[in-house]
Amino acid sequence: MTMNFFRGVMGGQPAGPQPTGAETIHKLCDRVASSTLLEDRRDAVRALKSLSKKYRLEVGTQAMDHLVHILQTDRSDSEILGYALDTLYNIICNDEEEEQDESEDMAAAPPVSGKHKNVPVSDENAQKQEEDLGVLFTDKFLGDSENVTLLLTLLEEFDFHVRWPGVKLLTALLKNQCNQVQGVILVSPMGVSRLMDLLADSREVIRNDGLLLLQQLTKGNAAIQKIVAFENAFERLLDIITEEGSSDGGIVVEDCLLLLVNLLRNNSSNQNFFKEGSYIQRMKPWFEVGDDNSGWSAQKVTNLHLMLQLVRVMVSPVNSPGATSSCQKSMYQCGLLQQLCTILMATGVPADILTETINTVSEVIRGSQINQDYFASVNAPSNPPRPAIVVLLMSMVNERQPFVLRCAVLYCFQCFLYKNQKGQGEIVATLLPSTIDANSISAGQLLCGGLFSADSLSNWCAAVALAHALQDNLTQKEQLLRVQLATSLGKPPVSLLQQCTNILSQGDKIDRRGSKVQTRVGLLMLLCTWISNCPIAVTHFLHNQENVPFLTGQISENLGEDERLVQGLCALLLGICIYYNDNSLENYTKEKLKQLIEKRIGKENFVEKLGFVTKHELYSRAAQKPQPVFPSPEQMLFDHEFTKLVKELEGVITKAVHKTSEEEKKEEEVKKTLEQHDSIVIQYKDLIRDQDTQIQELREQVSTLSLNSEQMHNQITQQQSQIQQHKDQYNILKLKLGKDSQGLSSSQGEGAHVNGLHSEELSQLREEVEELRRQHTLQHTQLSDKDSLINTLRCGAAAAAQTTEGGAGGSDNTELLREVESLRSRVQAQCAEISQLQTERQELIRRAEAVSSAPASSSESSADTVKLSELESRLAAQTTETERLKEECRGLREGHAGLEQQLASAQSTVAIEQTEKTKLQQEVQESKKEQDDLLMLLADQDQKILNLKQRLRDLGETIDEDEDELDTRDQFGEDDDDDDEEDEENND
Repeated sequence: MTMNFFRGVMGGQPAGPQPTGAETIHKLCDRVASSTLLEDRRDAVRALKSLSKKYRLEVGTQAMDHLVHILQTDRSDSEILGYALDTLYNIICNDEEEEQDESEDMAAAPPVSGKHKNVPVSDENAQKQEEDLGVLFTDKFLGDSENVTLLLTLLEEFDFHVRWPGVKLLTALLKNQCNQVQGVILVSPMGVSRLMDLLADSREVIRNDGLLLLQQLTKGNAAIQKIVAFENAFERLLDIITEEGSSDGGIVVEDCLLLLVNLLRNNSSNQNFFKEGSYIQRMKPWFEVGDDNSGWSAQKVTNLHLMLQLVRVMVSPVNSPGATSSCQKSMYQCGLLQQLCTILMATGVPADILTETINTVSEVIRGSQINQDYFASVNAPSNPPRPAIVVLLMSMVNERQPFVLRCAVLYCFQCFLYKNQKGQGEIVATLLPSTIDANSISAGQLLCGGLFSADSLSNWCAAVALAHALQDNLTQKEQLLRVQLATSLGKPPVSLLQQCTNILSQGDKIDRRGSKVQTRVGLLMLLCTWISNCPIAVTHFLHNQENVPFLTGQISENLGEDERLVQGLCALLLGICIYYNDNSLENYTKEKLKQLIEKRIGKENFVEKLGFVTKHELYSRAAQKPQPVFPSPEQMLFDHEFTKLVKELEGVITKAVHKTSEEEKKEEEVKKTLEQHDSIVIQYKDLIRDQDTQIQELREQVSTLSLNSEQMHNQITQQQSQIQQHKDQYNILKLKLGKDSQGLSSSQGEGAHVNGLHSEELSQLREEVEELRRQHTLQHTQLSDKDSLINTLRCGAAAAAQTTEGGAGGSDNTELLREVESLRSRVQAQCAEISQLQTERQELIRRAEAVSSAPASSSESSADTVKLSELESRLAAQTTETERLKEECRGLREGHAGLEQQLASAQSTVAIEQTEKTKLQQEVQESKKEQDDLLMLLADQDQKILNLKQRLRDLGETIDEDEDELDTRDQFGEDDDDDDEEDEENND
C-alpha cells in the first residue's frame, strides 16, 4: 500500500529517474498542507512517519510545522493524531535512547514498545550528530510553548494510539530540554495532574511509560516534586510496587523506586510528608528475606538496592537533624531497623546487597541513642552467639574481604559511636585489664590486632575506628591511657600510647602489605585525636623522651611528595602538644617547645608544613561527607571527623606557635580580667533583675492602693450623703416636736374615754420606743467593735510606717497626701455642721423641759415627753456615730502610708471595711425606715386626736376653747398638713 502511495505521489511512472528523499518529503508536506480530504492527509502523515527515521533531518526541517498544525486542527481523528505524534517522536528522540527504551520495555512486559529494532551506531561522530539533531528539533518544537500545552491536552485522550505516542514524545522532550519543558508544565493549569493520571491507566504500557515520564519530569525540580507528592504519588507508587511483587517484581518496581528516590532526595517537605503519611511502615515488608537466599536474580538485586537507597535518603546525614532523628525513630518503632539487622546477619545475601545494607543500618543508627543501643544488643546467629559489632569488625580487619565491604563496616562502626558516649565507653572497656576475657574475642582485641597487623589498610581502619571511640570524650581518652600491651616474653608491658609511637617511629623498617604512608597517617590521626583537649594525655606523650625528637626530625627533613603529608601531621601533633600543654613537665613546657621549633625547624617552615594537610586533595574529598568512599585503598588517607579537628586546630596552633611568653602572660591576664568582668556583669544582671522584680511589685502595690483610695473616696461621698439625709430628718423632727408641744398644751381638758383611747395608742408608741432603744444599743455595740478595729489598724500602720521609712514611690505618696488633705477639709466642714446640729438639739431640749414643767400636764403628756426625750437620745446617738465615722476616716488617713508596703494587710483591711460599710448602710436604711414609721405614727396620732374632739362635739360635749385658740389650732393643722406633704416629698 505504501509503495502504491509513493507511485501515486511520484506520478505512477515505474521507469525513469526516481525522486530523492527530500523531494518526496516535500511533496508529502504539500499534500498534508493542501489536501481537503482527511484520508489524503492521513495517508501523507503515515508516509512521513515511515520516512522519519531514515530521513530524520529532512522530515524535521520540512514537516514539523505541518505536523503541529495537524495536532491543532484534526483533533477528531485519533489515527492521524497518532501518526503525527509518532513522527514527531522519531525526529526528536535519539536512536540510542529509542533502542534503550525498547530494550527496557521488552524486559519488563514484552511487547511493550511493539518494535524490536536494533540500530548499531559505529561512528561516534554520527552518534553525536544524531544527538545534536534531537536537541535542535526539540528547541524548534519548544519555540512555541503552546505546543507543550497542546501535548498535555492530547494526553487527556483515552485512545491508545494518541495517549501512548504523546507520553513518549513528552518524555523525549524532557530528556533533551528538561528545564524548559518543566517550566512550561509547571505554569500549565492542571499540567502535573494530567500526567499523574497516567499512573491510574489500566493499560500497563501507558502506565509504565508514564513512570518514565515522571522520572524525567521530577529531576532537579523541587516545586514539581512537591506537586507530584501531593497528588497522592506515594500511595500510588507503593500500591504498584506491592502489586508487582515488591523486591521480586520486574523493571516496573525499579522505575517506581527511581521515581520515589527523585521525589524524596534533598526535599525536606516531601520527606516529612512521606513520614507523616505512615509510608515508612509500608517499607518494612520489602526487606523480609527468607531462609533460602540462593539464586537472587539481577532484577531483585537491583530492586533491593534501590529500596535500601530509599531508606538512606530518609536518614541521610545531609538532611536536617530534626527530620533525620524523626525518621530514625519511626524506623525503629515500626521494626524496619530490626528487619535490616536480620538481613545483615543472614547467610547467602549477595555481597553488594550486604554492603549496601551495612551502609543503610549505619545511617539509621547514626546519632540516635535508641537505635544505637538496639544495634549493640544484636547478636549474630553463631555458636556461641557473638555481638554483631564484633562480627563486623572481624570483616573490617580481614584483608581478604572486599574493599567496599570493609569501608562499609568502618562507616557502620563510626555511626555506632557518633554522639554515643555510652557506646564509646563500652568499646574502650574491652581494652582495659579488668574487663579482658581470654575465652572470647572482643572489639578491643580486634582493633588492637588490626592496629598492629602487617596490612596497612587494617592499620588505618583500626586507627580510625579507635579514634572515633575517643571523639569528644575526655573520660575515655584518660581511660585508654591505662591500657598496657605485652610485646614479647621477658620484657615489661608498654602502654598503648607508647606502642603507637614506637610503630610510628619504626616506619619503613616494618615490612607491610600496602601503603606504608597509610599506616603512619592512620596512627598520627589516632594520636592527634587522642591527646587533643586532654592535657593528661599530652603529658604522657611528652614523658617519653624520644617522641619530641622524632617529631622534630620528621618535620625538619626534606622528603618526597608522599612524605610531606606525614610531615604535616607530625607538625599538627607537635602543635597539639604545645596548645594543650599544662606545663607540668619542666623540660617540655610551652615556651621550651616553641624554642625548640624555632631552633630546629623554624616557625615559618613549621606553619608551612602544617598547612600542607588542608591543601591535600584527599583531605578535601574526605571533608565532603561522613561516609568513607574511596576508589582504591591507596587513596584512603583521611577521615571525615579528623578533617573537622584539623580545621578547628590549625588556626589556634599557628597563633600559639607565634606567641611570645609575654603575649601569653598578657593573654592570661586578659582572660582573668574578662572572667572577673563577666562575674561583675553577672552580679549586676542579678541586681538589675531583682530591682526589676521589686519595681514590678511596687507598681502592683501602687495600683492596688490607688484602687483602695478610690474606694475610700466613694465611701466618704456616701457618708456625706447619709449625713445630709440625717440633717434633713433632724429638721423634720424639730418641726414635729414644736407642733407636738403646742398640741399637748391644748389637749389637757379632754374627757376620760378619750384618755383611755389615747393611752392604748401611747402604749404602742412605748413599745416602738423600746424597740428603737434595743436597736440603738445594738448599733452602739457595733460602733464599739469598729473603734477597736480602727485602733488596731492605727497600730499596724504606725509599725509599717517605721519599717518602710525612706522607701520609693514619692510621686504616688504625694497624690495620696493630696487626697488625704481633701478628706480632712471635708471632715472639718462636717464637724461644723454637727456642731450646728448639737446647738439646735440643746434648743429642743430646753423647749421640751419648758413643756414638761407646765402645771396642767397629764399622764399622756408625760408619756409624750418621754417619747420625745427618747427621740432626742436617738438623735444624739446618730450624732455620736457620725463623730465615730469621722474618727475612722482620720485613722485610715494616718495608716495610709503603712498600707503601701503591706499589700496583703491592706487588702484584708479593705475587705473588712467594705463589710462594715455594708452593715452601716443597712443600719442607716433601717434607722431611716424606723424614723419614717415614727413620723407616720405621730401624724396618725394627731389625726386621731382631731377625730376624737370632733366626735365630742358631735355628742354635744362643750370644749372650753375660744375662737382664737380654734383658729390657732386650725392654722397649726394646716401647717401640719403642709409639713406632711414636704416630708413625703423629701422621702421620695
